[in-house]
Amino acid sequence: MANHEYTAADITVIEFDESVRKRPGMYFRVGLDNPRLPTEILSTVASHILHPTAGVAESHTLSGLIEVLGDLRLRVTLDEPPAWQDTPALGYYDSLLGFNWWSLATVAALCERTSVEMWRDGQGFRQELAGIRPLAAVERFDPYPGSGMRVTFMLDVGILLPEAAFPAEFEGIDMHGEYCTQEPGPGYVTIRDHRQAGGL
Repeated sequence: MANHEYTAADITVIEFDESVRKRPGMYFRVGLDNPRLPTEILSTVASHILHPTAGVAESHTLSGLIEVLGDLRLRVTLDEPPAWQDTPALGYYDSLLGFNWWSLATVAALCERTSVEMWRDGQGFRQELAGIRPLAAVERFDPYPGSGMRVTFMLDVGILLPEAAFPAEFEGIDMHGEYCTQEPGPGYVTIRDHRQAGGL
């Protein structure tokens, strides 16, 4: 049997968002053909609030609000002040979704549209994305009180099952995962379903 030497020609490099779309099970435990995918996406967002990357905050210290705005539309608001000096550092594809927010970026990769807002110290910045890629440069807006971050996701109906939808019951949402060993802290996640209330 002849040996094959691998060269650069044997390596295919795919972009981050393409990787998420090709193998969502690596990020959300289930694939595009599984009706449970929106539930796992909701779990990922909730888990990220309670278990942010080390550069953002300690586990179980952040608080967040997740709002289900429609069957495939989700908004998450975090109370964590974004870290910046004069302006936010840009992340994936020069978007406001920096590398500290990679879990939220994986969700955005499965979206048709994503809206990101950050505010602190009297400054607000927002950006509209197609998936995770910017549709325009970051723009300023009059900030909300205090400080925080808000991301609105519109999942891409073109890649999901026709019956895909966020769940009506939230008991099955896993906010910690099997590897969470930290003691409970002051952080918490609130989930509101505006579909049940007739919308916003």
